[in-house]
Amino acid sequence: MAAADLVGVWELSACYERDEHGGMLEGPLGPNPKGRLMYTADGHVAVTMMRTSGTASSSVAMDAVGYAGTWRLAGGQVVHTIEVTSPVTGWAGSDQVRDVEELKPGSLTLAGTDVIDGKRRTAVLEWSRTPPQDH
Repeated sequence: MAAADLVGVWELSACYERDEHGGMLEGPLGPNPKGRLMYTADGHVAVTMMRTSGTASSSVAMDAVGYAGTWRLAGGQVVHTIEVTSPVTGWAGSDQVRDVEELKPGSLTLAGTDVIDGKRRTAVLEWSRTPPQDH
């Protein structure tokens, strides 16, 4: 995997969680979120994702999240160094590490594991490449 393989604009196709047994759970943005992920060749990243139906119903659910900063590859992972973020202000100044589970010419699957309420959860984000726009 080369950094050039990630450069471009990606559209969120799916966002869900896997529990510690591999079971699939609804993600914090609900069943049909929308989002964009942008990687630039000079190492900048920006992502924004939002819920498209209803409102957040628990402390781990949210209506939208966005952040920007820089990115780099580290083995089979992509590291986002967060400079600005909302609403998760505790992420500012942190590295968010995502495993690259799959990378094909038109699709990218990223996963990050955390412990939430004492249980291991893996957030899975599936992205589809957005073709360049002619102007």
